[in-house]
Amino acid sequence: MASLDIFNNDAFSVTQLTKAINDTLHQPTRIGDLGWFSEEPINTTSVFIERRGTTLTLIPAAPRGSSGRPESNDKSRLIPFSTVHLPQRATVKADEVQGVRAFGSETEVETVQNLLNRKLGKMRRNIDVTLEYQRLGAIKGQVLDSDGSSVLLDLHQAFGTSQGTKDMGLETDTTKVKQKVVELKRSVEDALGGLTYRSLRVLCSADFFDALVGHPAVVKAYDLWMNGQFLRDDQREQGGFYFAGVYWEEYRGNVGGTAFIEAGAAYAVPEGVPDMFVTHFAPADYMETVNTMGLPYYAKQELMSFNKGVEVEAQSNPLHLNTRPDAVKKLVI
Repeated sequence: MASLDIFNNDAFSVTQLTKAINDTLHQPTRIGDLGWFSEEPINTTSVFIERRGTTLTLIPAAPRGSSGRPESNDKSRLIPFSTVHLPQRATVKADEVQGVRAFGSETEVETVQNLLNRKLGKMRRNIDVTLEYQRLGAIKGQVLDSDGSSVLLDLHQAFGTSQGTKDMGLETDTTKVKQKVVELKRSVEDALGGLTYRSLRVLCSADFFDALVGHPAVVKAYDLWMNGQFLRDDQREQGGFYFAGVYWEEYRGNVGGTAFIEAGAAYAVPEGVPDMFVTHFAPADYMETVNTMGLPYYAKQELMSFNKGVEVEAQSNPLHLNTRPDAVKKLVI
């Protein structure tokens, strides 16, 4: 029979538990799959972003040999951002361990590890979906807490920008949707200034996606393509589709009744912009991790009072940034 003394084994140290939760199979998430956010560890709990404002001006002609007009220095400012602490806990009660028997080739340590890994796996999935939710919030310009209303980070306020919204007119059959898309692309390019982007992808709510796919202008554009194959297929199963040089896809995200993208909306995101999206991970608030480089996930266990079980904590300490929030445009039906 296993006993609580088993948790004194090195297999249950903070290092091994952290390795276990980091090795857990990754829960697929769309934003993570797209690879927009680069991940950078930090050994502090906050970072400073330098925002340097640059302007382009026309240079007036002058006689040869004359002095050029002095160029003014770009103004810059440091903007502080703090990481978000995401802790959660689970327990392994004495009764759960008391009923464990070594079976087959497994030792007691391995068997209890399997029990603990199941709990770590659940906590890992909770962290993953929270990271996805917060990354999408950073894309939209405002990172919200799990209640869907408390603001953890307002990137528009921090950078002095505002959310650009474009009405696509999808409720009107005569709307020239292609022209609307061209105007959208121009607004994104204006916001990026001298920065280039590879492509434009729009993440849509379900009703926005349906309104786009079913609009007469879109239907007509694809009427003769591949003998009407587009009109017979479900574009969700195809992962989305291209229209007017933009990739459109339905984003499915809803946890506990909280929709990741609000009904009737979509968000146009430029892809391939250098350093536009980044996630910083700070170290855990344990003595063992002070001044170390942060990891995406941490786990640690501690005996409960009166030795009635073991309490396990898993945590992540992320900071998700969109350094050009004004380049992401909100679309409405």
